[in-house]
Amino acid sequence: MREPILLPLDQPELETDLAGGVVRRTVHPSGLRVLTERMPSARSASIGFWVGVGSRDEQGEREDAPGSLGSTHFLEHLLFKGTPTRDAYSIATSFDRIGAEHNALTAKEYTCYYAKVRDADLDDAVTVLADMVTSSVLDADEFEMERGVILEELAMAADDLADVANERFFEAVMGEHPLGRPIGGLPETIRAARRDDVASHYRDRYYPSTLVITAAGAVDHDRLVERVLAALDLSPEERWHTGRAAVPVRRAQTGAESTGADRAASFAAASGADPSVRITARPSEQVNLLIGAQGLRANDPRRFAFGVMNSVLGGGMSSRLFQEIREKRGLAYTAYSFGASYSDAGLFGMYAGCAPEKASEVVELSRLELQRVAESGITEEERERALGQIAGSSALALEDSDTRMGRLARAELGSGELYDLDASLERFAAVTAEDIRGIAAELAARPLTVVAVGDTARSTLSATAE
Repeated sequence: MREPILLPLDQPELETDLAGGVVRRTVHPSGLRVLTERMPSARSASIGFWVGVGSRDEQGEREDAPGSLGSTHFLEHLLFKGTPTRDAYSIATSFDRIGAEHNALTAKEYTCYYAKVRDADLDDAVTVLADMVTSSVLDADEFEMERGVILEELAMAADDLADVANERFFEAVMGEHPLGRPIGGLPETIRAARRDDVASHYRDRYYPSTLVITAAGAVDHDRLVERVLAALDLSPEERWHTGRAAVPVRRAQTGAESTGADRAASFAAASGADPSVRITARPSEQVNLLIGAQGLRANDPRRFAFGVMNSVLGGGMSSRLFQEIREKRGLAYTAYSFGASYSDAGLFGMYAGCAPEKASEVVELSRLELQRVAESGITEEERERALGQIAGSSALALEDSDTRMGRLARAELGSGELYDLDASLERFAAVTAEDIRGIAAELAARPLTVVAVGDTARSTLSATAE
């Protein structure tokens, strides 16, 4: 079986063949890491500046920082608003002038600023992104302007009941754990946010050893490293955030020796999660339902078995949830299952949107389908179909330089192991029917939380209303 490519933090240079391209990695003495994957015949490149800090790293509510929740996302917005050499308009026109696709994202464990450009324009993208990440002025007027923009963004999300259900689900399953907090913060924390707190977050979290730069497509590694070091001003004096430790940062992993059940119990005790039925009443034609429990951490060795199980349970139009809920009974337009994994915890869920009167039936059918897999496993035909679906969707995704760029970053910031397509598919193929039944049984044995958002007054769900 093919082994993953290891990314040791103490190895300055690495080069290896990866299916479809060549991966190279440089670890600078400052702790900065640059990874590239060259894709033959590509005429464009995707580049991302990834900072190993996400919403879970915020300090939480404190009397001296009432608006600290949401500061990571707030900062993401502000980095587009100006540096000593570029104002917000100049940043926007710099990208538009070269036809770049550019944006940023805040996640629970990282933040990314990215662009997709022609190969000839990669140097320009590096220059602007580096300026944004290292030299934002966090202008006070722009801060107030962006406060209003973020409040509108939160209001827009509050109008999307599927988004509301997702946030309620994380809160219910994760409890008091930082992963349960909304990435964008809450309206009250954004209104209370102070520029000094966000600026402190910037100074404390953004420095070379937390930064990973990845690029995929038509990219020359040596040239990119040269341009990055020049743009970040990482000369021998290392003037960017002088005095920071030069040890690269990677998410800590939980002990692999503990069992999944042990980790779930420990996490539940620490988070204060209380499995139950949670109702949020909103005017709507449907109820958005999420049913699930704590799942697998990102580096859990059983994640490949979970992937096959999830495909069979709710991964496509032939999946059990889709067939039972939509095709056989017409109870919902959409029904699926999913997983979300992080360095020390995870989440498993099943989703459906249905008429309020059908909510209880849909919840029960979802539970029954998970229990069926837990008790009886899956058929060989289902296993083969799931492996085909995983292989096809994975191969298609890797046609995109954005996907390859993100794969490099998540491996570097997370486990330090990079799996190419063949290595991953070999592990999926090695999953047995008993492996699948076992992971389903473990999930089914955990108390399931049900979240319902919508016109719940007409449903028969018995719950604690919010």
